[in-house]
Amino acid sequence: MTQKNKLDFSFIMAASVHDMKNSLSMLLHSLDEVNHEIAELDLPIAQRMATLQYEAARVNNDLVQLLSLYKLDSDMLTADIDEHFLLDFLEEQVARYLPLFAARNMCCEVDCDERLTGYFDSDLVSGVVNNILANAIRYSRSQIRVSARTVEDGLYITIEDDGQGFPAKMVEIPEQLSTEVDFESGSTNLGLYFAHRIAQLHMQKGKTGKIALRNGGALNGGVFEMYLP
Repeated sequence: MTQKNKLDFSFIMAASVHDMKNSLSMLLHSLDEVNHEIAELDLPIAQRMATLQYEAARVNNDLVQLLSLYKLDSDMLTADIDEHFLLDFLEEQVARYLPLFAARNMCCEVDCDERLTGYFDSDLVSGVVNNILANAIRYSRSQIRVSARTVEDGLYITIEDDGQGFPAKMVEIPEQLSTEVDFESGSTNLGLYFAHRIAQLHMQKGKTGKIALRNGGALNGGVFEMYLP
């Protein structure tokens, strides 16, 4: 094959991921409508439908991350910073998983001052929050807490669960796990790398966004924090 006709495989993959993401978004919308109808009828299939919606959402989150990371690597993605009300933003992310919370008898608390605002790219940060929420649902026992607070030089978004917490290695250097695969769990740590890169796109007055993991918190489980200046 000549150089002129050589395929740009990375571009083809990105285009394919984009098409798959659009199809999955339509599927998720349809599943959401079906779940609402099932909930009103109180049918026993509700839990299985909620699980199906959750797994489809996880795949969609992965595709969003892959496409965003491709754009970052190709210098085609920048942060569109605007002011947002944090309570509305966080409740919107949590609402996507309400059928699953109900089906699994889980509680998800949103703790945020209704007047609190922050400056960030809502599309990019929602991708991070959705992925962390999906993982929290997977590993928590029955409770998740989503909160936001301001500090002197920025904003913290925190997601906590009552699971077993993060391994020590992840807590120490979460941003350096992007290329390491845990063969026991099958985890590629792609979500943490995505969160790290999205946080870094947010810069203000010499400060750069970052992520951190720790154990403990209000629910004595895993705690994910994203700092946005």
